[in-house]
Amino acid sequence: MFPLEVFLAYTSACFLLVISPGPDNILAIARGLSQGRIAACVSGSASGIGILFHVFTATAGLTLLIQTSAVAFYIVKLIGASYLIWLGVKVLRNRDLITIERIDKKPLKSIFATGFLSAALNPKPGLFVLAFIPQFVNPDLGSVSIQMVVYGFWFALMTAVGFSVMGIFSYQLKHLIEGRPKVLAGLNLSAGFTFVSAGLAVAFMKQR
Repeated sequence: MFPLEVFLAYTSACFLLVISPGPDNILAIARGLSQGRIAACVSGSASGIGILFHVFTATAGLTLLIQTSAVAFYIVKLIGASYLIWLGVKVLRNRDLITIERIDKKPLKSIFATGFLSAALNPKPGLFVLAFIPQFVNPDLGSVSIQMVVYGFWFALMTAVGFSVMGIFSYQLKHLIEGRPKVLAGLNLSAGFTFVSAGLAVAFMKQR
């Protein structure tokens, strides 16, 4: 059901997607810098579960409904764009997403919820899953739904592990930005603008 050459090609494509800069891996990196390895892993895992949420909705046909129904598409788009822009504005105002100072640690539940919602409320991953994964699915090899779920689970797992590793690695680099407030401020501004840009990109998405 899963030819090795196809699975390797799929894995390579997923890897490139995971390492591409985006709001979700920035969240994991920020958690690693400010709160340590466990927080980074929780944030990364939450993003992976958010991707898995899109995989199951795509498999169930809900993403197809969003893609074909104008009302459903715009409702989901509005919610996702609003959440990402809200996160970005919050970061730009407070500039405390990325910090190496001692702060009151955020509960892991809160970190998980933010990571999950950032991925799950963004319709772009859902539409991407619907357009991307089927390219590797072959109906002649067995159940399409099973293939969708397996490929999707692998993508979600790579996302969770990749983002967690990024966050853990960022924790190891804390000493490089200690005593450099301008660098820290620049990182927070970049993170904030990334969230706002992602939200605006979602807001201006067109239904296909």
